[in-house]
Amino acid sequence: MGRAAEMIGATPGFLRSLDEAKLFTPQRSAGGHRRYSRYQLRLASRVRELVDSGTALEAACRIIILEDQLEEALRINAELRREQT
Repeated sequence: MGRAAEMIGATPGFLRSLDEAKLFTPQRSAGGHRRYSRYQLRLASRVRELVDSGTALEAACRIIILEDQLEEALRINAELRREQT
């Protein structure tokens, strides 16, 4: 967790708070250590940017979730359009 926090310029406590906010749930190693995917670290980094700019943590998490849902919907829409042509 310390290495992951260092990679995004945050503290381990910040990463734990994202887990508590249910933004994502990291995998666990056999020893119980949290393991973050690159995708989860990208989300955490974006939340950190929003929080650093003054957005409340819960609001930042909600924004990230909505952005992610929009990106997925746009991807599916583009895929469906390609299939129709």
